[in-house]
Amino acid sequence: MPETPPDGVEIKVRDDGPYKVTGPIRLVDAAGESFPEAGETIVLCRCGHSANKPYCDASHKQTGFCARERGADSGGPPGGTRRPPGFIRGSGTTALHAGLPPAVSGEPFLPGPTFAAPFHMAGDHDPERDLYGRYTNPTAERLEIAIGALEGGATLTFGSGMAAVSAVLFTQLSPGDVVVLPSDGYFQVRALADEHLQRLGIEVRPVPTETSAVLAAVAGAKLVWLETPSNPMLDTVDIAAIVAAAHEAGALVAVDNSLATPMRQRPLELGADFSVAAGTKQLSGHGDLLLGYVSCGDPERLAAIREWRTSTGAVIGPFEAWLAHRSLATLGVRVERQEATAGALAAMLSGRDDVVDVRWPGVGCVVSFDLGDADRAQRFLAACELVAEATSFGGVHSSAERRRRYPSEPESVPSGLVRFSVGVEDARDLLVDVEQALDATR
Repeated sequence: MPETPPDGVEIKVRDDGPYKVTGPIRLVDAAGESFPEAGETIVLCRCGHSANKPYCDASHKQTGFCARERGADSGGPPGGTRRPPGFIRGSGTTALHAGLPPAVSGEPFLPGPTFAAPFHMAGDHDPERDLYGRYTNPTAERLEIAIGALEGGATLTFGSGMAAVSAVLFTQLSPGDVVVLPSDGYFQVRALADEHLQRLGIEVRPVPTETSAVLAAVAGAKLVWLETPSNPMLDTVDIAAIVAAAHEAGALVAVDNSLATPMRQRPLELGADFSVAAGTKQLSGHGDLLLGYVSCGDPERLAAIREWRTSTGAVIGPFEAWLAHRSLATLGVRVERQEATAGALAAMLSGRDDVVDVRWPGVGCVVSFDLGDADRAQRFLAACELVAEATSFGGVHSSAERRRRYPSEPESVPSGLVRFSVGVEDARDLLVDVEQALDATR
């Protein structure tokens, strides 16, 4: 790479966007390291700083730190007060404020949903503007900015978690490729791989959610798919170690972040290429919508996923996007409340001699425990007064189910396993209810 910028370097400037610089060009960060690589594209933002990088990439506008997004003229917050060096807002604050438009007197904090299929589009096609609801929607874009601020990368939303999963798998894999998938992960991902990926000539390499098992399987893979904590056994893996091995082997890494949420785990910061989640769960938290998303730090890879979404029409509706953005405001307090109760529930269950096994990874609202057999598990669920017998997890109402009622669950899941999703009820009330149900079914 040349030491000085060569002639003919192209710099594109958009009226309301960042400077786009395409190599070859030599730039040096604060540590003296050169970037970008030859042919790579980066973005130098007009705000003059990035929250966690020596330069701004295409995700920076979506992280909520850009001064232009806040309506300020400098890199610091409005009002002339600059944050101390290295200061990063807490996740709860980010969840509450990210994606909101600049304050305008008389306007709401979060604008209502924009219901539109077509938009006015006079003259030549402008790819930077809304033109049709299958491409984008302003309500969904605000939600994407907010989730991107939490995940630490540019984000695209989808109509469901599986739509987001499909977008990554089908854009990143081609016939002859190998994908490593958790054999004990979400059943619908396994079904998608078995019924569709293999039919296209993609080799599916199933492995349990265990770091050494995944590391042993990365050789020759194009994509490593992780689900950590896993569902429903709540096993975890070392994301950073797997990312390092996978990248060395030439593989990409995607992490299903549905259970931990970006409040507790940020795969992109650990080096993963994609963070994928069903926002249907704890992220939105009220059990009233379907939502999926993909976060990514590579603009080109995300562009391919956006094209997939446009072509397949897997967009989220504006009302669902608005509901999800509204629900994000309470994500921090919901996670803290649910997690505290989950820890207390796990401790109580571990102290009982009639509970075979208790699993809780120390984060998240889900506790899984084995009551020995299917009959007792079903009687326990029927005896609970505050706990709904329902699938899914992460909602404000506590719910639980016996997972082996589904034929698709692997045999490694015990027949008496109960996956318990802790809600926001008073912890004492919930624990008393669970204890009485356990006592009634001894």
